[in-house]
Amino acid sequence: MVQKPKITGREILPIPDLPNKGKMALDARKAKFPAIKPLRPPKGAPNVVIVLIDDMGFGAPSVTGGPCNMPAMQRIADDGLLYNRFHTTALCSPTRQALLTGRNHHSAGMGSVAEVATGAPGNSSVRPNSVSTIAEILRLNGYNTGAAGKMHQTPTWEVSMSGPFDRWPTGDGFEKFFGIVGGETNQWAPSLFLGTSPIEPWGTAEEGYH
Repeated sequence: MVQKPKITGREILPIPDLPNKGKMALDARKAKFPAIKPLRPPKGAPNVVIVLIDDMGFGAPSVTGGPCNMPAMQRIADDGLLYNRFHTTALCSPTRQALLTGRNHHSAGMGSVAEVATGAPGNSSVRPNSVSTIAEILRLNGYNTGAAGKMHQTPTWEVSMSGPFDRWPTGDGFEKFFGIVGGETNQWAPSLFLGTSPIEPWGTAEEGYH
C-alpha cells in the first residue's frame, strides 16, 4: 500500500492561506482574531549564497585546490556544501538559467545565449511558466532575496525601458537587483540597473570607477 506523502505546509507554493480561526461578532468589542503572521523561513533555515564567475574553471580557485587564492570563498565553502558535478555549457545564459532553475538549460528554454534565441524547442530564451527559479522558491518560503552583477537570462527583445519586466531578475524571484542585464557592457561606464530602473555609476574611469 502506497502511503500518501505528509504535507507540512510548504510543499505547495505559494503557501496556501491559513483558514481564519477568528471569532466573528456583531459587536466589534467581542470579535477576536489572531495576530497577522508574516511569512518567514522555517526555523533554522540557512542563508543561501550563490556565486557564479564567468570564464573560471573548476580547478582555478583555492577552494578546489587551484592556484587562485580566494580566502572569503574558502570561508563560505568551509561552512557550506561543495558540489562538483554541476553541468556547465561553457556559455553564459544557459549556465545561469540551469543554475537558477536546477534544470537542464534546454528544459528552461535557454539552449544558447539569449541573443541567438530561435523558435526551436528549448531555445526561445523564455523560461517556461512550469519552471521556477530558486530565488522564487526561497521568496515564497519567506526569504528576502537579491541579486547583484551580470544577469543574462532576459530575452533580448524585453531588455528595454518599456518592458515587460516579468523576465528581468526582479521577475525571477529577486526582490532586489543591482547590475547589468545582458551579455556584456563597458566595464568603466556600464549600463547599470537598480531593479528595472537605469542608474549612473558613482564615477568615471578617470575618477577610479571600475
